[in-house]
Amino acid sequence: MTYWKLKGNRWPLYVLAFLLLGFFNQATCKYSFKDTSPIPAEIKTFRVNYIENKASYVNTQLSPQITERLKQKIISTTRLQQTNNDDAHYDISGFVSQYQTSTVAVSGGNSSGNRLTVGFHLSVKCSLDEKRNVEADFTRTYDFSADKTITDVEASLNEEMVRNIVDEIFNKIFSNW
Repeated sequence: MTYWKLKGNRWPLYVLAFLLLGFFNQATCKYSFKDTSPIPAEIKTFRVNYIENKASYVNTQLSPQITERLKQKIISTTRLQQTNNDDAHYDISGFVSQYQTSTVAVSGGNSSGNRLTVGFHLSVKCSLDEKRNVEADFTRTYDFSADKTITDVEASLNEEMVRNIVDEIFNKIFSNW
């Protein structure tokens, strides 16, 4: 500091300020989402076939809710247009493959915890690019107390089950996650 006062020269102060400004400008956090699998411009339409329930135990609400929620998510999140024609660029189908409960915790010889396991099989055919075809299986589990019935659990977990399955399907098709 005394050097700058004695000489009357302020250029080192300006250089220091410039360097600090440059440092802080580069020290920002930059984060962005990049779609790992953008939808090609030539793909314009999709069709979601009715999601069947082929599990041994059938939750009657699950299939229609997954079907409708998936259609709405694709419409609201992508530029694709829904069609019911056989010539859709993305032809999406699938089925609930598993829906069962099991005991996961035993205390004093009695069940103290149960698990609902929901499995789903996805099949996607892309008429314009075979590399975009997808065959995948998903499994989700939901733990619940043994003092509740499967009917109680379905009522409280149905929304979460549908949301999770639809998100997994969507991400598998459009984000390659």
